Formats: sequence, structure tokens, C-alpha cells
Amino acid sequence: MEAYVKRADLKPGLAEITFFHPKHNSLPSDILALLARTIKETGEDDSVQVIILKSGGDRTFCAGASFDELVSINDFDTGKRFFMGFANVINALRKCPKLVIGRVQGKAVGGGVGVAASVDYCLATKFAAVKLSELNVGIGPFVVGPAVQRKLGLSAFSQMTINADHFFSPEWAMNRGLFAEVLPSAEELDAAVMKLADYLLSTNPEAQQLLKAVFWEGCEDWDALLESRAEKSGKLVLSEYTKKTLQAYL
Repeated sequence: MEAYVKRADLKPGLAEITFFHPKHNSLPSDILALLARTIKETGEDDSVQVIILKSGGDRTFCAGASFDELVSINDFDTGKRFFMGFANVINALRKCPKLVIGRVQGKAVGGGVGVAASVDYCLATKFAAVKLSELNVGIGPFVVGPAVQRKLGLSAFSQMTINADHFFSPEWAMNRGLFAEVLPSAEELDAAVMKLADYLLSTNPEAQQLLKAVFWEGCEDWDALLESRAEKSGKLVLSEYTKKTLQAYL
């Protein structure tokens, strides 16, 4: 099956955005660009009140950056452009005037943790362990860092960043604010997501939009901040250490 990003209108006022990649829902540049654009366009659609963000498949929520693309980066501009893809998705979620519910059915790694941290309310299964693995390949979670730190706090973010080879349990993530609830199965996850969506559809959309703006107060500089973080990653991905490590992973 080929990679895709698609929108489905589940019922009046409720839109669902799904991204998929056959390699554990990893995120190459084209999928990142399409995901950011779809979030922006859906947020601007007056017929939409609430958005669900999910990935396809039943195992991994998101494996983060595409290693195939990372290893092919040979200049700074290309590197910065790739990491700006994650910045654009995070900023699209931040700026989206509609509340976004995240559905995390399985493991989230690297950029996948950043996506989960950037939705407004995130539900997960007991299989949704999380890991910031960037240090393993010689870079760091610079672009996703502000989103993860905003949601989990500096202490938890630093633990995940330093212990980059460790999967933290979904219960650990829930206790630190990344997940609102951890469900036993994907079926129960879907039921909880729809229950929350139906509740939100019954409440005042104007109040929701004003609350969304309050939730993201203090992040108005993220366009520039995340671009500067993308530059850090764009430089590090060119280092001899990272090049050798990525080749070994491939």
C-alpha cells in the first residue's frame, strides 16, 4: 500500500485526517507537506468544528523521520527543508483554530511524539510506548522539543532525550500529560475518541476556538523558533557521525 494523507468527514462538524506510510508510518517530506496542508485547510473549513488526527494501520502510530530520506541529505538547505516539514506540521496544529483530538494506537518515535504532543487532547492504547530516539543517530529532538516540553515538562522531555534508546510506557506518558487516557484496545480507543468528539460537537464552537488560543498562549514565536531548531538538525545530519550511524541503521 502506498503512503497517503486523506481527510474524511465522519459526520456534520467532524473531520478525520489520516496519514499512512508502509514503513511504520514514517514521515518523508512529501507526507509531511501534505499533512501540514491538510491540517491547515481543514482548520479553515467553516463546516468543521472538531478534527481527529490518526495514522493508518494497527501497530505503530508514527516511526518519525524517514531514514531513507535522512541518509540521502547531502547539503544544509536540503537538511533544513526536511526538518522544516516537522516544524510545519507542529505549527499547523498550533495555529489550527479547531480542537484536534489525537488517536495513538501504537508506538510513537521521534517526530511521532512531536505530533502526539501537538494535538489538543490525545488518547492512546496500552501499546503506545514513546521514544525520542534522535540522539541514537547523532542528532537531537530539536524541532519537536518545544511541543514535547510544553506538554510533558522539561524534566520528562530531558529524560526522554537523554535516554534515547528507551521506550517509555504509555502509563508514564499519561502521568506526565501526553496522553489523557490509555485504553486496553484499539476498539476501546475508537469508542473513547468518538465519545469525546460527540461531546465537543455539542458544545459552543466559539468557546472552543477561544480556549484553543488560550491553550497555546506563549507559543507565538514558534515560527521562528522551530525554524532555528530545523537549522540545528539540518547541520547535524551532515556530520560524519550521523552519516555513519544512519548507514548502519539502514
